[in-house]
Order: sequence, then C-alpha cells, then structure tokens
Amino acid sequence: MAIDNGLKIWRAFDNNYWPALYVIDATGHIRHHQFGEGGYDTTEKAIQELLTEAGSKAVSSTVVAPDATGIQAAPDLASIASPETYLGYNNEENLVSADGLSRDAAKQYSAGELHLNEWSLSGNWTIEAERAVLNKPDGGITFRFSARDLHLVIGPDAEQKSIRFQVTIDGKPPGDDHGADTDAQGNGIVDGHRLYQLVRQSHAPRQRTFEVRFLDPGVQAYVFTFG
Repeated sequence: MAIDNGLKIWRAFDNNYWPALYVIDATGHIRHHQFGEGGYDTTEKAIQELLTEAGSKAVSSTVVAPDATGIQAAPDLASIASPETYLGYNNEENLVSADGLSRDAAKQYSAGELHLNEWSLSGNWTIEAERAVLNKPDGGITFRFSARDLHLVIGPDAEQKSIRFQVTIDGKPPGDDHGADTDAQGNGIVDGHRLYQLVRQSHAPRQRTFEVRFLDPGVQAYVFTFG
C-alpha cells in the first residue's frame, strides 16, 4: 500500500485504476498487474513464483484460503453486475444530471431517475478531476447497483474531523443489509480517508437503489467499488 498523497507514484505508473496492484521482481520489472478487484489466485501465484526464483524453500504450492469477515471478506465475483465507478471528471461515467457536469465549479445538483449502474448527486457539489466535494450540508449520492457489497472511498476535508452520514436502500434503512461502517439504521461517520463498506446484503443480490446523505459539509468522494 503506497502512501502517495502527491500522486507521484500514480503518475509514474500512468495509472488510472483504484485499486491497482503491481507485482515487481528483484530487478525492478513489472511481472504481473491487476486493475480493480479480483484475480487474487493469479496474483498469489505470481508472488509465489517470484519467491521461488529468489531462492525461498518455504513457498506454498497452493493458494491460501483466508477466513476474512466484514470489509476484508472476498468479493462475490459471480454476482457483481456493477463496475468500479469514479466520481471525478477524469474517469467519470454514467452520471445522471439534468444540467450536466460542471468541472471545478460549485453547482447545485438534483437526483435523477436511475437505471442500472447510473448515479446522481443532490445538493451543492464541486466535481474535481479525481473526486466530488460537498460544499454545503445535506448533500447526497445515489447509485442504482447490483452486487452483494457496496463500498465508497471517501474522507473529510482539512476543516472537518468527522462527517455524519445516513444510508438508505430503496428508500429505507438498510437493516440486516448494512455494511461494516453503518448500523442497521444506516448511520455512520466519515473519520478518515479510506474505503467504507456501506452495504453488505444478507440475501441474493438484485438491482437496488442506494443513497448516502451527508449531514455535514466537506466530504470528498472518490470511487464506488463492489463486492
């Protein structure tokens, strides 16, 4: 995990994905890469191969089967019908807005009617190259998705230590479908820049409408990922 707040490594690799994983050998050559979630077995085998080349005698010939829970649990790849979706204008796709997108300028957005994998904003936002920033309280993001898990990479701005939010699914509190970073009523707190698990469905995935409303200003939203 690279600490790359200045995006120097990001730009050096000409990278356009998050997450992006690179496996580099002892001579500095990239031997494997994975863009987005998935490919875990292939990545592990690539690492095992390089360890063997380096002379390790204790390399397993099989992939591990971690017993992870919560946000660390492996995605349900067979049921994901929603792609990683970026909110900054450099890689934005499927934003539904009656007035279109304004770059690097504060604008009042209103939620639209969504089809699968479309999203919209409500409230006063500034869409920047890599993120969308909420300028005033009570702004939201809505996404029509189909997957077991919904995650959002978000964080507070420099002036806000924490930001309160509420999640609904199909207009109701998530209940048993809440994620690791929300409770059954959909309440949560943004207290740092990281990936937040907002939905973990307890039943077979289907198309649903997710909404998160931020009660305080200053949230910075980067990308949706699904599991």
